[in-house]
This record gives sequence, structure tokens and C-alpha cells, in this order.
Amino acid sequence: MDHALFAFLNVDSWAEFTWVIVGLLGQLSFSARFIVQWIASERAGRSTVPTAFWYFSIGGGLILLSYAIYRADPVFILGQSMGLFIYLRNLWLIRKEKATNA
Repeated sequence: MDHALFAFLNVDSWAEFTWVIVGLLGQLSFSARFIVQWIASERAGRSTVPTAFWYFSIGGGLILLSYAIYRADPVFILGQSMGLFIYLRNLWLIRKEKATNA
């Protein structure tokens, strides 16, 4: 069974298998942000981006960046690195706005 699973996932060892699982969990976390945004928009009756969207973006982005670094994929590394900056900046702006309105 190991051989078939490894072939399906294109891995050669249990260490690589573990990293593929980490990558998949990161992708699931990253994708969950869209479900959170959709539910929040449906509840509000308009398009909205809840703070949880940015936290899921950061969590999934960090996990995916770790996976990309392990895989040594420069395109993936660059993409996730830039995204993390944007997600953190949005959280900073949200906190700044809340502090101003408090």
C-alpha cells in the first residue's frame, strides 16, 4: 500500500509524505478563508471580508510557505511571501481603524 500511496502523491519517503500532508492542510486552511468570507457576506446581505478571513490567510499562507521552502520552489515561495505581507498589512489596518474608532 505504501508504494501505491507514494506513487499517487509523487513522494519517495515518509518525510516527503508528511510534507505533502502539511501542504494539503495548509491548502485546506487557506481555502477555508473563502468559506468564511462567503458565510459572512451571506449573513450581512452584502460582500464583506471578516477579520477571520485574514487570519485564515496568514495561517494557510505560513503553512504553504513552509511547504514551498521544503520543496525549494522559488515561484511558490515568492507568491506566499508576498501574500503574507498583504495579509498582515490588512490586519494592521483593521486594528488601526478599531483603535481610532474606540
